Amino acid sequence: MAIEIESWVKVAAFVGAGLSMGLGAIGAAIGEGFAAAKANAAISRNPGISGDIFKLMLVGQAVAETAAIFSLVIGIILLFSNYSTASIISMAALLGAGLCMGFGAIGSGVGSGYPAGEACKGVARQPEMRGRLTTNMLIGSAVSQTPAIFSMVVAFMLMFLNFSGAPLHPTSAALLGAGLATGLASIGSGLGSGLAAGASCEGSARQPLNVGNITVIMLVGQAVSQTPSIFGLLISFVLMFKTYPSSELLGASMALLSAGLCTGFGGIGPGVGNGMTAQSAVTWVARNVRQESVLMRSMLVGQAVSQSTAIYAMVISLALIFLI
Repeated sequence: MAIEIESWVKVAAFVGAGLSMGLGAIGAAIGEGFAAAKANAAISRNPGISGDIFKLMLVGQAVAETAAIFSLVIGIILLFSNYSTASIISMAALLGAGLCMGFGAIGSGVGSGYPAGEACKGVARQPEMRGRLTTNMLIGSAVSQTPAIFSMVVAFMLMFLNFSGAPLHPTSAALLGAGLATGLASIGSGLGSGLAAGASCEGSARQPLNVGNITVIMLVGQAVSQTPSIFGLLISFVLMFKTYPSSELLGASMALLSAGLCTGFGGIGPGVGNGMTAQSAVTWVARNVRQESVLMRSMLVGQAVSQSTAIYAMVISLALIFLI
């Protein structure tokens, strides 16, 4: 029987590795393609600096690739690690790690492509702004990668923390839920942050004198857009570290799995919505910097309302964990 469990643990690790890399490849490829498409348009607009645009495109694509590299790292570890404890709990943890990193890389990969593409267009419009636009792109793209980093942290915890002393039921469901909470919630935050960063690069090229104002409102908007992924991270930590009494009842396991799904899915829309709000605010600050304070206030209020749905999802998740 021990050999059979060890085989199933390897199966879970293999499936987790495939999900990590397979899902993780989606976002990076889309983001890199968006950057390349915008670079082509930029070269057509200003062929004289095609070399600079090409280099900027490659830098932007390299940052977008980061999320897929995180997925690759998790996939390789899942494939080639020897796990000392073989149990059904280990199976759930390894599968949860793959799901977490795979889903978590999607939004960051796509989101990082937006500032890369808009920076290429901006350089074609304002060649003398190449250095400033590169910096702006790198900052915006780095923030967009944060949700993927959250997902990688949770994936490492699921792979290497020792859960062998915990009861099989409902801990296995809790670990799957932990991977889904951060992984799914990261999709919206990564994409939303990228929308704000792309608008910042476009606005900086349009109004170079307003770069400072544009960057500030971009970072504030991105910070709020990150919140749903932080909610997902919080629920993941609770699911991983809370002590559960042993229970053979299916309802107890499903409550914990549903808690992860609730915050995970519940964070996608608010992350994207917050990013759309920030994108618009950044765009119009570039055009009318005198209204920066009014636009900042409007952005924050709008994001707070959009954010409320992620809070509702987190409340239900906490109720499923502690009250059911």
